[in-house]
Order: sequence, then C-alpha cells, then structure tokens
Amino acid sequence: MFSIASAPAKQSVGETIDILSGRLSSATLLEDRRAAILGLRSFAKDYPASVASGALRSLIGSLSKDGEDVDTVKVVLETLLMLFNPNEDSPEASEEIALWLADEFTQRQENITLLLDFLETNDFYSRLYSLQLLAAILSARTERTEECIFTAPLGIPRLVSVLDDQRDAIRNEAIILLTYLTPTSIEIQKLVAFENAFERLFAIIEADGALVEGGRTVEDCLILLANLLRSNSSNQALFRESGCMNRLADLLGRVLKPQTDGSEVASWAAAQRNRNVYAFLAVIRLFVVRGSAGTPLNQTAIWKHGLTYHILQLAFSHEAQTQIKAEALITCGDVIRQNAPLQETFAQMMVLAPLAKNDMADGQTSQGEKVFVIDGLLDLTLCLQDLQEFDVRFAAAECLQAYFSHHPAVRLHFLGRAIEGHQSGANESSNVLTVLLQPLVESSDPYRQWFAAVITFHLLHENPEAKSEAMGLTEGDSEDGEEVVTAIQTLSAHVTSGFRRGDDTRVLVGYLMLLLGWLFEDLDAVNDFLAEGSNVQSLIQAVSQSPAIGGGEIVQGLCTMLLGVAYEFSTKDSPIPRATLLSILTARIDRDVYLDRLSKLRSHPFIRDFEVLPQRLDASSPGRLPDVFFDREFVEFFKDNYSRIARAIDREPGMEISVVTNGVQKGVSRELVDSLRSQVEEKQNAVNEIQEKLAVLQGQLGQEQVDHRRSKETAALEMQRVKAVNEGLQKHHSEELRKLQGQLASKENDQRKLVAQLQSQYSIKENEYQKQIAQLRSQQTAQENDHQKQLEQVRKAAEAEAEKIRRRTDAEVADLKANISRLEVVLMKSQKEYNTLQLQRKNEIDMQREKYEKLLGPLRQEYEDFKIQSKVQADEKQARFKGELQGLCDRKDAEIDAYREQSQVDLEQQKLKTKEAEEKCQSLEKQLSGGDAGKKDLEAKLKKMESELSAAKKAKDAAEKQLSESKESAKEEARKAREATEKKLQESNEARETTQSELDDLLMVFGDLEEKVAKYKARLVELGETVSDGEDDDGEEDEDDDDDDDDDDGEEDDQEPENDDDEKEETKQKPTAKR
Repeated sequence: MFSIASAPAKQSVGETIDILSGRLSSATLLEDRRAAILGLRSFAKDYPASVASGALRSLIGSLSKDGEDVDTVKVVLETLLMLFNPNEDSPEASEEIALWLADEFTQRQENITLLLDFLETNDFYSRLYSLQLLAAILSARTERTEECIFTAPLGIPRLVSVLDDQRDAIRNEAIILLTYLTPTSIEIQKLVAFENAFERLFAIIEADGALVEGGRTVEDCLILLANLLRSNSSNQALFRESGCMNRLADLLGRVLKPQTDGSEVASWAAAQRNRNVYAFLAVIRLFVVRGSAGTPLNQTAIWKHGLTYHILQLAFSHEAQTQIKAEALITCGDVIRQNAPLQETFAQMMVLAPLAKNDMADGQTSQGEKVFVIDGLLDLTLCLQDLQEFDVRFAAAECLQAYFSHHPAVRLHFLGRAIEGHQSGANESSNVLTVLLQPLVESSDPYRQWFAAVITFHLLHENPEAKSEAMGLTEGDSEDGEEVVTAIQTLSAHVTSGFRRGDDTRVLVGYLMLLLGWLFEDLDAVNDFLAEGSNVQSLIQAVSQSPAIGGGEIVQGLCTMLLGVAYEFSTKDSPIPRATLLSILTARIDRDVYLDRLSKLRSHPFIRDFEVLPQRLDASSPGRLPDVFFDREFVEFFKDNYSRIARAIDREPGMEISVVTNGVQKGVSRELVDSLRSQVEEKQNAVNEIQEKLAVLQGQLGQEQVDHRRSKETAALEMQRVKAVNEGLQKHHSEELRKLQGQLASKENDQRKLVAQLQSQYSIKENEYQKQIAQLRSQQTAQENDHQKQLEQVRKAAEAEAEKIRRRTDAEVADLKANISRLEVVLMKSQKEYNTLQLQRKNEIDMQREKYEKLLGPLRQEYEDFKIQSKVQADEKQARFKGELQGLCDRKDAEIDAYREQSQVDLEQQKLKTKEAEEKCQSLEKQLSGGDAGKKDLEAKLKKMESELSAAKKAKDAAEKQLSESKESAKEEARKAREATEKKLQESNEARETTQSELDDLLMVFGDLEEKVAKYKARLVELGETVSDGEDDDGEEDEDDDDDDDDDDGEEDDQEPENDDDEKEETKQKPTAKR
C-alpha cells in the first residue's frame, strides 16, 4: 500500500458555530471577541437556533463587558436582531426562537436595563439597534417586557427622551416602540404622559409638516397620542390643562385653509393626508366616549377652543374625501350628544350647502352658499342619491340623532318645525314627515324613506309629548271633501301597499320600526292603528304567508312584533276589542307561529350581531346596497322588550296594561273596576254599622264623664288631707337629718386625719419603690439594647443568607430554563437534520438501485454465456490438475512423517537431560539447606548445573529450531507448490468457476495437514514436555507461520469464495471490456 496525503475533513456549520462560541466566551482580547462575533453574525440569519443555543449568553455578556466599544456593541446588537428576524427559508427558523431569546432578556432585569443604558449614548447605531431590539422583545413577551421597562431605573423617561433626537430613524423607532408599549397599561400611559410626551409629539408633528404635508411619522404620532388618551381620565385631564386643545384646533384649522399655490397634490400625498386627518378625528373621539365620566368636560373644552366648528366645516367641505366627511360628522355628533347647552347652540352654526354647485368655469371654487347646520344635515341625509355617499348620509343621520338625544325640548322643536313644514308644503325634499307620508312612487333610493323613518323614530321614542303632537298630524282636507286620515293610518297604508308592490325590505323595515316606536306604550296610537281593520289583516297575511320579497324573516318578525304591541296595549274600548284581537291572532297565526317569527327575528344576524357588524358601505361590492336595516336604538328597544311582547299572547284579554301618559293613567281593567266598586259598597255598609256603634259609645262616654268628675272632687279632698300629713313628716325628718349631719361631720374629721397619715406613709413607700423601679428599668433597658443588637445581627445575617440563597436559586432556575429551551431547540434542529438526512439517503439508495439494475441486466446475460464456455474449458483441465495435486500431497505426507519421527527422538533426549538437571538441582537444594559450611561448593555446583541446564535448553532450542526449520521448509515447498498452482489458476481465470471442486479437494488436503500438525503438538503435550516462553513464542511464531501457511495454503481455500467473487466480478468486467 502507498500512503496518500488527503485534505482535512470539511468542517460543518455546527462545529464552526461551536468554535466561534467558545472563542467568544474564552477570549481575553477585545479583537478576538469582535472577530468571533463577526463570525457568528454571518451564521445568525441562516442558523439562528445554533447561534442562540451556543452564544446567546456570551453575546449578552459582551454587551456588558464591551459596552464602551461602539463597534463591538454595534456588531452584537446586529447579531441579536438577526436572531430575532432570521431568513424565512432557514431550516432553523421558528417562532419559538424569538420566545426563547425574549425569555433570556426578560428573566433578568439587568439585561433590559443594559439595553436602556445604550439609549443614553449618542452613537447612532447603539440607539437605533437598542430600540429595535426592545421592540422585538416586547413583541415576543409583551407583559414581562412592560414590567421590566416599568421597573427599570428611569426606564420610561429614557425612552421618552429619545423623542427629542433629531435623527429621524431613531426618533421614528422610539415612536413605534412607545406605541407598542402603551396600548393597555394605564400606569405606563401615565408615566409617558407626565414626561411631557404631548408637547414632544406635537413638536414632531409640526416639524414633519403637520396634517397636510406630514408623512407616516405624523400618523404614528397620532396613534401614540391615541394610546395615551384612550380610557385614561388623568391623561385627558393633563391634556386639557396643558393647553393642548389649542394645538389640536390649530392643526385642523390649517387643513381647512385653501392651497394658494394651485399645485396639484400627488395621489400618495393626498392618501397620507387623509390618513392623518382620519387619525386626528379618531383622537378627538377618544375624548367624547359615551358614558365616560370626563366626557362633559371634554365636550365643553372641545367646543370652547373651536374644534367643533373646524370639524363641522371639514364635514361639509366639498374637497374632503367621503370617509373623512363621515368620520367628521360622527365626531360632531359625539361632541354634542347629551349636552344640552351645546345641543342648543349647535343649531345656530352655519355650513356650506352640501347640494350647491360651486364649480366655476375656470375651475376655481367659490365661497358657496351657506345654510344652517340642521338643514345641511337633512339635505345630506335625505337628498343625496349617490350610493357611494351612503357613509356620509349615515353619519349625518347619526349627527342629527345626537342633536336631539336626551333633550325633549329640542325634539319637540324639531318635530314642530317638521309638522309645520309638511303642512305648509315648503322644502318637501328635506322634510322627514313629507318623505314618509308622501313618498315618491318611483324612487330608486330605499334609504331616503329609511333615514326619514329612523329620524322620526328617535323623535317619538319614549317621548309622550312628541307622540301626542304627532297624533294631530293628518292627511286630507275635510273642507274640500277629502277623507281625513291620521299619520298612523297613512304610514300603515304605505306598509300595506309596500307588501303588494314588493318594495325594498329597507323601506318596509323603516316604516315598521317607526310604527313600533310610536305604538309602544301609547294607547291612543294603538286605538288609531286598530281603527282601520285592514291594517291587522295585512300584517296577519304578511306573517302567515311566505313573503314575496327579500328579507322575509325580518319583515315577518317586525310585523309579528307590531301585532304583539297592538294587542299588548289595546283595551276593551279599542276599535278592535282586546278579546276579539286575541281571538283573531290565535285563529289566524297560531301561538307557535307567533313565537317562531319573533324568535327568528331575535336570532337574525342583523339583530343578534348588530354590535359587531359594520354599519357602512361595503367597498368590496361596488353597486350593491349595504346591509344596513336597523338603527342602534331600535335594536336596543327590541332586545329589551322582546320577552314582554313574546309573553303578551299568553296574557288574558281582561288584564289591560296600565300606562301613564302625560300624568294621565290609561288602560285600567274593567273587571278590576267592578270588583273595586263592590268592595267600596261593602266598606260603606261597614262604615254605617260602625257609626251606629259610635253613637251608643258616645252616650256611654257622657255618663262616664259625670262619674269621673265626682270621683275627681273626692280625690281632691283626699289629696289635701294627705298633704297636711306629709308636711308634719317633713319637719320631723329635717330634725333627724340635722343630727345625723353633725355626727357625720365628726366622723369625717377623724377620717381625714387617718387618710393624711396613710398618705405620708404611702409617699415614703412610693419614693422607695420609684427608685427600685428606675434601677430595674435601667437594667432592663440595657438588656433590651443588648438583645436588640443581637437580634439585629442575627436578622441581618439571616437576610444576607436568604438573599444569597434566593439569588443562587434564581440564577439556577434561570439557567435551567435557558438550558431547557436550548435543548429543545437543539432537539428540534437535530430532528429536522435527521429527517433531511434520512430523506436524502433514501433518495440516493433508490437512485443507486435503479442505476445498478440497469447495468446488471446485460451483465447477467453475458455472465451466463461466459459460464457455459468456461465450464467446457474447466472440464478439460480438471483431470490434469487433479493428478498433479495428488502427487504433491503424497510427497508432502512422506516428508512430514520423517520430520515427525526425528522430532520425537530429539524431544525424548531433551526430556532425559531436563530430568537429570532437575534431580541435580534438588540434591543441591538439600545440601544448601543443611548449612553454610559447603555453601561455596554448592554454589559452584549450582553454577555448573545452571550451565548444564542452559546447555540443555540450548540443545532443546536447537532441536525446536530444527523442527521449525523443517516446518518452514515444508511450508516453503508448499508455498512454491501453491504459487505454481496459483500460476496455473491464473491462466484459467476464465474457467475458475468450473474448477471449484478441485480447489475444495486441495483445501481438504491442507486441512488434513493442519490437523496432523495439531495432533503432533497434542502428543508432545501428552508426553509431558514443558515449553518455555521462548518456546511459546516460537510456538506462536510457528502457529503464526502455520496460520500464514494455512492462510497461504488456504489462500486457495479462503480465496475460493473470494475467487468466486473475483470470477463474478471478472465475468462482469470482461463483457464490459469487450463492449
């Protein structure tokens, strides 16, 4: 064999990372650590798990150790950021790695504090990467990171101070980090706000171009501002008191200023401006949340600083985007809702007419006509026909509802103006009552009537005065011979005709909502509705039959609800008596159908999921009407009274509902009145009987009074006698009292003397005891001080020991958690690599198997052909080889027998010599043990015997050497014969398979020779021949030689299978060579 110089094995990625990690942890020079970190950074993107498991703690430690070196800190922070954001195609990429990294930082407060410390440096990358790393940790472990930053020394102030950095990248990262940090924690919001965050944010907004020219930074600042103000009353109060409302008004005022340069705004800039304005309006709405305790104060502050005016002008601006206008209208509604002074003042404001055409021929925009805001809102709600403006119409309706929300006077004023306008016929297009009572037959806008119905519903709902005023509204002039029809009858007729015409579901829903709100708890309205019998028949028909229009379940449910309300508030004197109405309902609809219709409406998604469904136009389905069917207040009204109306059908007709309207009770049960009258008569009879008894008792009382006067006079005389006796007794008593007082005075003097003596004795004893007590107290104080000192020492020692144990435990727990996480990642990585290797190995084996199958096909055929040819040739040579081998074996047997006999003779001689030497040794030992006299002679004899023994050994070695030489000569001859045989076999390689039987015979011959040699050795052992170490070695050499001989001899034997394999390989290779 020849030594071949091979290249070193290629180092794997894992080994490289381990080497770099070890170098980072053990290096003492800064340059070496930096080089290791650079190497790890190159692997961080593709092998994050390996780098994190081996070097994460070393990287964090490097931040602390090499924090003053800017270049090293930059590389470490870059590496950590790469671990948080690996390549998507990385085999080790996993969300668990980010969690593991975040745990390593958040489990130790000093790691977060270390990152916050880098914010105080002026280096660009240290600040930027620290902020990005904190944001990544916060995203992975939000709660724990918030806690660490909150508890870190000056953690929040240092973050807020970064907002003053003039470098945009760092400042923007700080805004993003604070935005992620402040959505939920009220305490963090307060800390950020009290670090003058509002002023800093407004400064950034101004520097970036405000709302008009500002970019994404302005939007991020507004989002952060919203986080600080959302549901945080203290921050809102701080915002108001610090004068920030003026800043908001100034920002919005600049948006409304027209551009004087006339340049066109790019589409992306206009989109960003709209996003900024939308975020700004969202911030305003946070101050006026419904039900919040600080909303009234915020509403007043917003109105006082002119924000409401600017928002309203933005809502009616012709240049503003639809979504911006809708949001502005909703914001205006929130500002004035449930605030009576603002609601009353709001109606006096002027806005641009929304329907006016302001475009001039030269493309410029004039100032435009102005109208009162209520008229403008009505124009937007009722007169806009464009479907794309639906959100603006809906927002305008919401603003109108906020205008008269919880303000009965405003409601009555609005309703009165609407009734007056309807009766006079002025401004019919924007009058809600005209739209409802005199709708356009061919109108393609179903929401016109729907919005009018919703506004009227808000006017009448839970407002008895408004309902009473609306009851006076009629259609038709009796002087001209026209039939006078009430408003309820007109609305009901429109519902009935809508069923027949198949009007849009939204129109029918609007009318039905209005009728439900009007008839509920209004007996006069119910009687007016029942006065027209066709109303009940049309509703019953709509409920009982399959609807021919879409949204059938909604219409059927509302019709059922309306029938239930009519029955619930009907009376015995109604046009359709209560008992008759119940029989009609149960006969035509049935109780189960009644309840089923109500239940389906209650479970309909538009009612059930109203709070989560968007009440706006779906931009993804252009040209399709929005799925807006109900109003928020109506949904709450329906859910509150659903159970009551569902149970109404089970209530007896005799049980009428008592309703108090405008201080008048209506709807008393007639049976109850009759029963009360009978009770009154019974009570009157009882009163008469009592009066008669009273007259008798009065006569008795007069007699008793006469008797009483007589007894009173007798008692007065007795009293005078007793008084005289009492005076005599008092005189006697006073004399005895004086005597007793004299005796008491003498005894008191004696007592005072005795007390004085006792007090003097007591003062003496007390002084003595005070002295003893003072001594004892001083001793006790000294002992207490000593005990206190000892106790303090023991406590401090215990606290120190406990603190050590706690720190050690915390460290061990953290290490165990980190090790567990690291092992999990390593296990995951190993599993992935194992699966990948298994798949690759399987693919390679399949490919090799297919390749070998393709090659073996023709080789097998050639092998069969060659086998037939070689068999013929081998048969010819078999006889010749057999004879030669037989002769060779006979000669070798004869030589081996001769060597064996000679060896036996030599061994016998050596045994005799050895025996004599042993006898001499024994005799010499006996003589030596007899004494020291013949010691020298014995030593001489012993040396002589040793020389003779060595000579015998040499003779024995010579005999053994001669035997080994004879064996070697035999082996040499056998080797030469084998070589000759192998030479002949090489000539017949092509016929190797056919000569297998001859080779087997040859192997058997050599096996017999080996067996004979083994028997010879066994006989020598039986003869008692002992073999020395040299003989053993020689024997081992002989055995090795024999083995070599056997191996050599048997290379024919052992090579027979190998030759078979060689033959197979040669038979495979020869056809290939031939090809």
